[in-house]
Amino acid sequence: MSLQTPALANNGYKSILDSLTTGVLVLGDNLDIRYLNPAAESLFETSLTRCQGQVLDDVLIDSEGALKTLHEAADNGHSYTRREAEFFLASGSRLLVDYSVTPISVQPTELLVEIQARERLMRISREEDIISQQETTRILVRGMAHEIKNPLGGIRGAAQLLDRELDDAGQREYTRVIINEADRLRTLVDRMLGPNKALQMAPTNIHQVLERVATLIEAESKGSIHLKRDYDPSLPEFSGDAEQLIQAFLNIARNAMEAAFENDASQPATICFRTRALRQFTIGHHRHRLVCRIDIIDNGPGIPPELLQNIFYPMISGRASGTGLGLSITQSIIGQHRGLVECESEPGRTDFIIFLPLEDSK
Repeated sequence: MSLQTPALANNGYKSILDSLTTGVLVLGDNLDIRYLNPAAESLFETSLTRCQGQVLDDVLIDSEGALKTLHEAADNGHSYTRREAEFFLASGSRLLVDYSVTPISVQPTELLVEIQARERLMRISREEDIISQQETTRILVRGMAHEIKNPLGGIRGAAQLLDRELDDAGQREYTRVIINEADRLRTLVDRMLGPNKALQMAPTNIHQVLERVATLIEAESKGSIHLKRDYDPSLPEFSGDAEQLIQAFLNIARNAMEAAFENDASQPATICFRTRALRQFTIGHHRHRLVCRIDIIDNGPGIPPELLQNIFYPMISGRASGTGLGLSITQSIIGQHRGLVECESEPGRTDFIIFLPLEDSK
């Protein structure tokens, strides 16, 4: 019995399958797609409307003979499970999954395929490490800021008093240097603490935010960088602080621009802004009905592996001229929006991935 029959739709089974985080497919005897739940749509980067009736071969490229095994299951009616199977989507994305196949009808033959992405489990573990890292960094920076600001205030005050007592202009120049350097250190500590004002939440369009960032990057590069857009126009507005988000994305985009310019002249500097909707997606310990994934991808030389795990710590930078505060501030702003920033990098491609929930906080 097909999942598209009125009987199954009316008894509520379809609504249950639609709410699962496990990807569920129903295939016909020639592996034509008859049903995908939202989790499977997200996994395969497609929709039921787009791929219903297509054969599975059109959606994914099999690297381990799974399609042949599925055909055998349809022929002989046997159930089976596979662990850590690898698929490639038509877009080039790689999937590492556990899946099980169960025949659910004989005439006509239908197969129920349940898919659990291994990347999701690894990602949750990685996100928990990032969130723990953020909290540890926040506590460390706050404690350090308190210990630095107190003596700085004393140094600055003493320098001001001394400046008033001195008559020699040359000596007063030294006290002004002390005052100015104390102010500079205080500003640096304030930047390490991140934004100190409350978010001004309002309905926000993520593409308007990204277009503002793209305009600024184009101006700063004087039009010498190639900007690509790959937007999902179906993304709804969400509650956010647009100005803070512009700052967060601009910090990433500026790093991407500097990295892209490190290529030799034969390869044009390129940045791609991409957005996608993710359903039933978990960020940290919280599951969200709808999440926006934003990718900012550059074609620079990549981030060294020994630096990649620490790039969100304050004062960590791969450039001699960098302060190492931009990504830390970005992670803080996105965290205030209940989101998260991750990074994947290899030579020729660095992808900063930002996840932002699109529903209001309960």
